[in-house]
Amino acid sequence: MTPQPALALALLLAVAGPAAAGDPRAGRAKAVSCQACHGLDGLSKLPDAPNLAGQVEPYLVKALTEFRNGTRRNEVMSVAAQDLTDADIANLAAYYGGIQIDVLPPS
Repeated sequence: MTPQPALALALLLAVAGPAAAGDPRAGRAKAVSCQACHGLDGLSKLPDAPNLAGQVEPYLVKALTEFRNGTRRNEVMSVAAQDLTDADIANLAAYYGGIQIDVLPPS
């Protein structure tokens, strides 16, 4: 491995942090409370809510943790994340991250 790819891999692993070992089934059950905005399928139902389907788990864990601890703020998510446990966050990330999506370029 040349130095640049090795450095890129090391940086990626450092940023990603520890892997969330969530349970997608438990995440799906917990996602019922998320479906009004994000949809149970992870496809947003509101223009201001992002799609969660297919997002990478470490990103979802980071975002939800930051909403919970106040580092990241959003009027709805800051309240919604308050009662999430670390296990809830890992499970939600595993569920939404495990949804397969197809990305098609415009024709």
